[in-house]
Amino acid sequence: MASNAEKAVEIFKSQVGKPEQPGDWFQVTQERINQFADATIDHQFIHVDPEMSAKMSPYKVTIAHGFLTLSMLTHLSTSVKSETPQAYEGVVMGVNYGFDKVRFVSPVKVGARIRLQRKLIDVQPKGPNQVQLTHECTIEVEGETKPACVAQWLTMVAYA
Repeated sequence: MASNAEKAVEIFKSQVGKPEQPGDWFQVTQERINQFADATIDHQFIHVDPEMSAKMSPYKVTIAHGFLTLSMLTHLSTSVKSETPQAYEGVVMGVNYGFDKVRFVSPVKVGARIRLQRKLIDVQPKGPNQVQLTHECTIEVEGETKPACVAQWLTMVAYA
């Protein structure tokens, strides 16, 4: 009898290369940018000073930190609906395992709305009860032609 992880690997393999439906839009506010600046002690004016940004920044407004945009992946992924929810049956936890590649393609201006477009690009069994997933994640900015961020995100999923 196949374990939950073994069943999941087969299901996930059938989804490799297929884009999922995009998630919901999420607005990036100045308050959130300021909170991130406080948490990371990165108070560069392009993030936290609207007046100076209007004068000196090429964007003329404050922009989100690249790492803030990247850190939003966890939240943004919650609104992406899996095409194969049965692959997650028996999951007891998922762990951020890191990134293979991250690029910050264009800025996220204050007030902009972002969402996640995700595609599974690799599946690897890792022991009897674990599966490593690699997703190509594209954080889109509403109304912009270029994405804010493109990353290959690795997660480890553990099954009961």
